[in-house]
Amino acid sequence: MSQFFYIHPDNPQARLIRQACELIRAGEVIVYPTDSGYSIGCQMNDKSALEQVCRIRQIGKDHNFTLMCKDMSELSEYARVDNTAFRMIKNNTPGPYTFILKATKEVPKRLQNPKRKTIGIRVPENKIALDLLEELGEPLMSTTLILPNASMAESDPDEIRDKLERQVGLIIHGGYLGEQPTTVVDMSDDGVTILREGSGDLAPFE
Repeated sequence: MSQFFYIHPDNPQARLIRQACELIRAGEVIVYPTDSGYSIGCQMNDKSALEQVCRIRQIGKDHNFTLMCKDMSELSEYARVDNTAFRMIKNNTPGPYTFILKATKEVPKRLQNPKRKTIGIRVPENKIALDLLEELGEPLMSTTLILPNASMAESDPDEIRDKLERQVGLIIHGGYLGEQPTTVVDMSDDGVTILREGSGDLAPFE
């Protein structure tokens, strides 16, 4: 049975943020709010927790996994970013974008796309998510919580509890959110390719 924390979206309770991070470090999978629906995540070096995320979402190893980062300096540690890409990303973060970039050696191989050696990177504009990342001290391995046979991100934490309370360690209730996932922007090669149109405005990348 998962734990269920009510965390205030504007003034997250530090005690609950600490408890959530303790659960992540102990190997639990968590569901938490972002600026584009709810995400499911775990510690980035935890193999069994990653396998649990893949089972819940029914995704394979070639899925573009994302590292949720607290800021641009953390992002630069885990992805190779040239000056042009860095400026574009900096101007649009935090925000509802996932950037596909070449991974650095700091990224566990199991999280990288096996053929392209890329990783999704994002800085969310959500106080709960940012406080979690600050307390955790490292990126959170994440993927948007789109359940099998669904096309939209989960947005209602009570419904998530009904569906997943026996499959994850913690569900954070951080309010009722929009259902649209992030806009995915591939900057891993020369140029910019939009892989998914989501809640982030396309204009800055066209």
